[in-house]
Amino acid sequence: MKVSRGLPNPPLPPHPVLTIGNFDGQHLGHRHLLSTVVNWARECHGTPMVLTFDPHPVQVLNPKFNFKFLTTQNEKLQWFETVGVEHLVILEFTKAFAALSPKEFVQSILRDGLGVRDIFVGEHFVFGKGRAGNVSILTELGNRANFQVHLLKPLGSADKIVSSTRIRTLIQQGHMDEARECLGRPYALEGTVIEGEQRGEGLGYRTANLRLPIDRVIPPDGIYVTTMQWKDKVFPSVSYIGTRPTFGQGERLLEVHLLDEECQLYGEHIHVHFLKYVRGDEVFDSSEALAARIALDVEIAKEVLANELPRS
Repeated sequence: MKVSRGLPNPPLPPHPVLTIGNFDGQHLGHRHLLSTVVNWARECHGTPMVLTFDPHPVQVLNPKFNFKFLTTQNEKLQWFETVGVEHLVILEFTKAFAALSPKEFVQSILRDGLGVRDIFVGEHFVFGKGRAGNVSILTELGNRANFQVHLLKPLGSADKIVSSTRIRTLIQQGHMDEARECLGRPYALEGTVIEGEQRGEGLGYRTANLRLPIDRVIPPDGIYVTTMQWKDKVFPSVSYIGTRPTFGQGERLLEVHLLDEECQLYGEHIHVHFLKYVRGDEVFDSSEALAARIALDVEIAKEVLANELPRS
């Protein structure tokens, strides 16, 4: 996959088939859109392309809003290549760029800059200064610029549209099952394992601890059924997000306990996939009471994972 930061230099690729968006989360709606673009480009011997922006428009237009991402930039780039995108164009999103009128955007970016021949968008697509452009305006301007606009309806029912905004809300409320249905995979966080306070080991449940990324959507504090991926291997696990209030408030961490194995993971990079929310964070009267509750959490996780993971 070719990656252009800024409009690409000539010569432009043959018959560009484009879609536009931020694609945070790479959910089922995004997958449907990208597969349609890729398949159409193959049929017409064209080039499947994506136009995206960095930074995210919300970070420029509403900088006081504490925007959180569903995926990292590297995950997004890898996904584009995996689904068959051949050319990714990343434009810097600035206030000057946001001030382009719909007509200026179509002429300078889509027609002159990218030579678009086909473009696929959702029915709620908006563009240009003040979000003044819509699908109808894009179609009219596209006719003048010699490209065709194709409209795709969103996935899901009227009250449960698959969207990044809805998925963020589901995760923040702990609805990991519904978020997974929209994403087409479990939500995941990644990071480098740090040395903790060994509280879990003292209770008989050793954990790998991660600092929570400040720019990612984080599920609420509590216990989760998870899997942990390290290198090419996936381990069944149960995870905790919180500050360990039974022992006094500490740093908010993600702590992962492997169910069947022990690994030396300090300094290693791991991914944690969230399958199911078990319970919220609690304060226990004693270490013994906490250990007893963790034992129950582990049994719940094993029961859930027995239906999730392939049998060896």
